[in-house]
Amino acid sequence: MTKLGALRHLEAEITALEQAGLLRKPSAPPPAGCLVLCSNDYLGYGTDPWPAPAEAPSGAGASRLVSGHHAEHALAEQTIATWLGFESALLFSSGYAANVGAISALARPGDVIVSDALNHASIIDGCRLSGAKVVVVPHRDVDAAEAALERAQDAPRRWLVTESYFSMDGDSPDLVRLRAACDRWDAALFVDEAHAVGTLGPEGRGLAARAGVRPDVLIGALGKALGLQGAFVAGPMALRTWLWNRARSFVFSTGISPALAAAVRHRVLRVAADDEARTRLDRITDRLRAGLASIVGDALLPSHGPILPCFVGPPEEAVRISLRLRERGVLVQAIRPPTVPPGTSRLRVTAHARLTDADLSRILAAFSEAWKP
Repeated sequence: MTKLGALRHLEAEITALEQAGLLRKPSAPPPAGCLVLCSNDYLGYGTDPWPAPAEAPSGAGASRLVSGHHAEHALAEQTIATWLGFESALLFSSGYAANVGAISALARPGDVIVSDALNHASIIDGCRLSGAKVVVVPHRDVDAAEAALERAQDAPRRWLVTESYFSMDGDSPDLVRLRAACDRWDAALFVDEAHAVGTLGPEGRGLAARAGVRPDVLIGALGKALGLQGAFVAGPMALRTWLWNRARSFVFSTGISPALAAAVRHRVLRVAADDEARTRLDRITDRLRAGLASIVGDALLPSHGPILPCFVGPPEEAVRISLRLRERGVLVQAIRPPTVPPGTSRLRVTAHARLTDADLSRILAAFSEAWKP
């Protein structure tokens, strides 16, 4: 490793990360037959053949604003908007790009953003880039969020930003009460449904749809339940037009592959009709949750849906259990800071709809052995 210039400190800092049990390194691919329980491919679509027609171009060639806008993009965006009941949608290269781009383009200096303490890093970074005042409220605390909005009445604009299904905890806010608070204090509700879209709610339309709540801005992911890549922002046409012009992560990026956009359209139509897979996922999740609870007890944190976090605490202990599971043919990565707060390292188990009864028996047997001190 280089010891020259501004990089000379890195070796010592990497050593410090390693000593704290927080250094990540590329791991070998899981061995054949290993059951992967840390993917976000909740419906199992990610292992299916590519659904796009062969004639779709492989590359956009430029930013969508220059010459990279293709018919496949427009069709995919309209299909997403129709599915979710919004006027428009706009494709981004990733969920990170969608959150950073949308929040930093919408909120401005002088505005106030009320943000849940456990919001994703992409939301945090978008808030910082916006230049707005950010008020972080305790996780899922609607009263604190409403009080923050009330105190912000002198701000030009108010924004309340939350995930609908928190990716490391598997829990959800009260979207009905948050919508009411936003309406009461003239704030916009920004909801990241990355881990809910496709998996939860009627026709897989997410938890806002399940609650009968309409966010002003909705973020959805394409690389999770839909098994592809990318993300989108959905909302009114004015939102799409503004982001087209001012979301820097969109404006200054080459458009996503038209072939990918064509695949997105196919997958959206499929996921909207696949209640059978969602029902199967619910059944598998219920059995897995009950089995894990009998093994790890209170370490299984309260959650719903296919995310089942098992609390460990020290990062090195989470890594130890993860390695013991891998030796037994089950891949569950240790989740450590900064992904989660210090002292809350965990194993984030995720169910998917392709698990068989035999798979579940293997998983529970592996946990029974690996969880022992």
